[in-house]
This record gives sequence, C-alpha cells and structure tokens, in this order.
Amino acid sequence: MTAKRRLRTGLTGLATMAALAALSLPAAVHAQTLGYEGVGGGGMDGDQASDGAGSDTYSPPKAKARGGRGGGQRRYAIQPYIQVDQIVDAELSPGDDVLTYTQVAVGVDASIVGQRNAVSASVRYARQIGWSGKARDGDTISGLVSGYATVTPGVTLEAGALATRVSVENGGSALGSSLVGGDSSSNIYSVYGGPSVATRAGDVSINANYRAGYTKVDRPNAYIGDAGGASGDIFDESVSHVADVEAGVAPYEILPVGLAVAGSFYQEDISNLDQRVRDMQARAMVTVPVSRTVQAVGAIGYEDVEVSSRDAVRDADGNPVIGRNGRFRTDKSAPRQIAYDVEGLIWDVAVMWRPSRRTSLSAHVGRRYGATSFGGTLAYAPNDRSQLSVAVYDNVAGFGGQLNRFLNDLPDDFEAVRDPITGELRGCVDSLEGSNCLAGALGSVRSATFRSRGVTASYAMKLGRLNAGVGAGYDRRKFIAAEGTVLASANGLIDENYWLAAYLSGRLGPDAGWSTNVYANWLSSSGPLGGDVAGYGATAAYYRLLTQRLRATAALGIDGTTRNDPSIDDIWTASALVGLRYNF
Repeated sequence: MTAKRRLRTGLTGLATMAALAALSLPAAVHAQTLGYEGVGGGGMDGDQASDGAGSDTYSPPKAKARGGRGGGQRRYAIQPYIQVDQIVDAELSPGDDVLTYTQVAVGVDASIVGQRNAVSASVRYARQIGWSGKARDGDTISGLVSGYATVTPGVTLEAGALATRVSVENGGSALGSSLVGGDSSSNIYSVYGGPSVATRAGDVSINANYRAGYTKVDRPNAYIGDAGGASGDIFDESVSHVADVEAGVAPYEILPVGLAVAGSFYQEDISNLDQRVRDMQARAMVTVPVSRTVQAVGAIGYEDVEVSSRDAVRDADGNPVIGRNGRFRTDKSAPRQIAYDVEGLIWDVAVMWRPSRRTSLSAHVGRRYGATSFGGTLAYAPNDRSQLSVAVYDNVAGFGGQLNRFLNDLPDDFEAVRDPITGELRGCVDSLEGSNCLAGALGSVRSATFRSRGVTASYAMKLGRLNAGVGAGYDRRKFIAAEGTVLASANGLIDENYWLAAYLSGRLGPDAGWSTNVYANWLSSSGPLGGDVAGYGATAAYYRLLTQRLRATAALGIDGTTRNDPSIDDIWTASALVGLRYNF
C-alpha cells in the first residue's frame, strides 16, 4: 500500500471519528448473553435501583452510571493541539541501528458531560519523517471516542469509534506496533452506534435497542503460509447487527416474583470467505427477591446459533487463489457451508447482589452453545477516588464483533493513556467508571470466527496529584471453520492471550508533571503458524509548561518482542523523544 493511500485511509478514519465526537453519539454491538439483570424492572431495596426491565445485553452498568454522572455537574472541554517531536530509535537486539525521526502530529482531546449527554474523545494524526534511508517515512491515526445523547426521555442514541495500530505476527497474533511500522504493521478501525428505548405500558417495563457496527483491519499482504502447506488469513472487515427487546413486570407489581420475556438477534458478516455468524434466541425469566440486596434469576429459552462460510476460488491445481488485497478470493458461486450449528434449549441461573450503589456483583451459570456456560460481573467503588471492575465472558463472534463488545464496555468519561513516543493507545484508559481496558480484544486478528471465553479486570484510583490504574486479563479463542474450505486448518485451533497494562502519572507543581506506563502480552497458538510470542513495553515522560499554551516534553521508552523459536531473534528497541506541543 502506498504512503498516499495510507494517508487517505487514515484521514478518512479521522474524519469519521471527529464527526462522532462532534455529534456526541456513542456505544456498541456486542456478542449476546442471556439477559437477567433487573428482570421485570425489579429494583433492589438497597441504595441502587434498577432502571427498568434491563438485560445484560444492554450493558446496564454503563447505562446506570449515566443517571447521576458527575453529580449533575456539567463539563465542557475541547483541546485541539499541534505537536512537533524529535525521536531517536536505537535497536538493542538483534542489530544496533540508530534511526532518527521528526514527528509532526495534530489532534484533539475532548470531554463533554451534560445532564442528558456525554462524550469523551482523543483523536490524533501523526506524520513521521525519517532522516535516512533506513528510517522510513510513515503516518498513523489513533483515537478513541465514546458517548451518548438522550433524544427524548427514554430514547438514547449511542455510538463510538476506535483507531489503532498493531504489529501482526505470522500466526495472526497482534502486538503493540513500533513508531514506523514495517510489513507486519496493521491499522484497525472500528465504529458502531444505534438507539436504545426504555418505556412502560402500565406495570410492564419495555426495553429495546439496536446496534450496527463496522470493523476494518487495513493490512497489505494479509495471506500467511509456510512451506509445509499450512495457511491462514488475516481479518479484513465485518458488519455487525444486534437487536434486543425485553418486556417484564417487577416483583410485587402483580406477583411476589418478577416475570419477563425477551428475544435477541445477532449477526456478523465477515468479508473473508463470506463468513457469517448468526445467533437468535428467545427466553422467559423469573426474578425471586431473596433479601433487600439479593435477587435470584432463572431463565429458560431456545437458541439457534449458526456459523457458515464459502470456500476460496481454486486454480487449475486446486490451490486457493490470493486476491489483490492479499487475502483469499471468495468463490461466490460455491454453496454456503456450515461450520457450526447448535440449536435447542438454553437455561441460566443467576444471583445478583447489590448492597449499595457502590457495589454490584452478579454471577450466572447455564447451558449455551451446546455446553456449560458461565460468567459474571463485579463493580466496586469504595469511594469517589477508586474503582474496581471485573467481568467474565463467553460468546461466539468474529474479530469485529468481539472488538465492538469490548468497546461497548468502555466508559463515556475517560482520558486516553497514550505512549508518549509513538502516540498509540496502550491497553487502558484513565477512568473511574466501568471496565476501562481494550487489550483483551486485540490478541488475535485471524479471519476465522471463534468462541471466546475469558476474564478482564481493572482498577483505577486518583489520590491527590496521582492518577493510577492497572488492568489484566485472559482471553481464550477456539476457532470455528467449515471442513472442506481453505479455512478448515483453523478449525479447533486455540489462541490464548494473557495481558497486563498499567499507568501512573502525577503533577510536580502547577507547571510540570510526569507519567509512566507499562504493558505486556503473552500470546500462544496451537496452530502450525503460531507458537508463543510475547510483547513488552515501558515508557516514562516529563513535561513542563513554557507558556500558558506551549508545553515541552521529554520521554524514554523500551519495547521488546520475544519468541519461543530459537531460530528467530528477540527484538528490543530503546527510544528517546524531545518535543513541543501547542494547545489552541
């Protein structure tokens, strides 16, 4: 791909994200879960009440946080800037090259909080200019937008977007990218949005929503293979749709228990070999109040989950044909082949505990996808300066749908945590609301669909002049592909991603400050093209205001990639930056 084309693609993504920020419309498409949270509008008798016949599918913790955001205080801050940096990259292993770059960046950080809307955004475009033949020119766009707007009471529009860059290893594992990416560098863009409706018909609470999402991995030469005949394909793009509707009555409205019925539809269409994930379910739920702070919920229903695809175009020798975009060419004339087809009875039992508005715990176990499924969430905020969030999940999706689900869990009020040298988003955002890490969604960019099970946890705190946060998690993806197709070799493969991200920052008086962040990913794959690979990074930065609008920055960083293959050298790079930023 030419530099001009990369620039055009990046600017298109930047315009899309900027438009979203201006409209203040953010949330998501995510994989389905059995709904049970607040079934039938049954609120607890504790300090935190349910806001209707909500479902986990609607991500109610995020919605509830909107009710009292900032104690009713309004905030409005939009900060555009331009930045010029001088950067030195020193290769520590396996070589010793020293490369110099000039980096010019423009961006905007925004935070808007009102009584009926909120949006946070951090969008940045950067151009790197190399000072030698080995120091190649490049350009990047990175950003994150999330928020919502209340159109009328009960009707909310939500949307969001992400742009980031990763380095894709041979087996499809994604790690943090260097300053100017080489042949393994890939840009990821994702956007989603839609309305939510909450209303009542007498004693019956009614909730409904719709989300549409689009995800693109912009990568040339996406085909991967080896001499042994194993081959793979990197995710290209997908479109996701999810729709939910639920109606119910709260405990003691009509009966001592709450009753609800619900239905949901999820579909993701992946361009690679015309893959499609479709999940339809209908369910009935009963809520039993156990005490003032505890509810038990039982759900039973029917689900039909299907994953299908087509095969690749074959040449005269029967080999799959690679298209001009570097991916398998889909044989549109071939019949659709079923890779996964599970339908039948599903059930779920859940327990919810809400002793106060600062603590919420839910756990559930049941049967989905033809096997045992379990999950849960924990949100704990002991005070206004700290927050703990934990989530356990289980779903079937493609890369795009999974990324949308993680984006949906991000808060609407955050500050982006960026690498001070590359400017890329690193792992988590700085926020005291909800789950605030994305690292678990980026572990693998294979094109095949998968069943994903994992856990993510994050903790954030603000103490005086210090801001700190840490996130960790585990994601296991078992891939699903149709026999007899070119993706059949991926069927049953397992990719695992263990990740850790942390940040710490503070102020040194009114005109100076510092920040540090670290991250680590440990990825393993059972496929012939995979193996174990790990990525590490750490940065430290110091800044000082020279004038009210002009800021000077100095930063140091180190990044490394290690593999379990002794024939492949580990890569370690140290970087240093000095620069000036002007805030308009």
